[in-house]
Amino acid sequence: MSTTTSASANPMQAFGNTKPCSKWGMVIKIDQCLGCMACTAACAFENETPFWEELWRTHVEDLELGTYPNTQRMFIPRLCMQCENPPCYYVCPTGATQIVDGGIVVVDEYKCMGCEYCVEACPYGARYMYTYEDIQKAKEYYGDNAIHVVPHVDKCTYCYGTAPDDTNTPACVRTCVGGARIFGCLDDPNSEVSRLAETGQAVALNPQLNVQPHTLYVLSKKANGGGGI
Repeated sequence: MSTTTSASANPMQAFGNTKPCSKWGMVIKIDQCLGCMACTAACAFENETPFWEELWRTHVEDLELGTYPNTQRMFIPRLCMQCENPPCYYVCPTGATQIVDGGIVVVDEYKCMGCEYCVEACPYGARYMYTYEDIQKAKEYYGDNAIHVVPHVDKCTYCYGTAPDDTNTPACVRTCVGGARIFGCLDDPNSEVSRLAETGQAVALNPQLNVQPHTLYVLSKKANGGGGI
């Protein structure tokens, strides 16, 4: 089964990067996340997420580990894992969830019927419904620049088609103060994301799910006495 579009539709052309890549990915270094939420704000602005409902394409979990007085605070950035074997893709009855060149999972809002099967199927809780009320609210904020037109399920797309022409990185990566987020080609052996993945430093969350995510994490060395999280 083919799950990609033609090479001429390379989504990274929108990032100013036309080199072929079958696996675009992101690595997040947990120990470098400052919890500043700049990524969440940048994503909300660029992709017009319904922040008025506290719904985000990416957000940062603020966790407290351990028990008093031996506690630690940790920030865990969360977003779509861009799975190579995505459950959301297989349960979509209309073909609205698609896998385009580069392995990026997107939603065609005009094909989405709002059944939310994909929301339930996503094991990482990365999808939400963009309702008619949200569309009307977005028009109040963005006017003629509003990008969401009909109700549909929304999710992170690595800023597919929205990043400025002179960049090759999603909004969250461009604005990460601590340098916690790295974006690149997983099948390029010279890219940082590829090196981190190949050496085992960057790993999937919940690998037992067997969905082969393209969003990977360099786990914390401080948590649980050095055991990571």
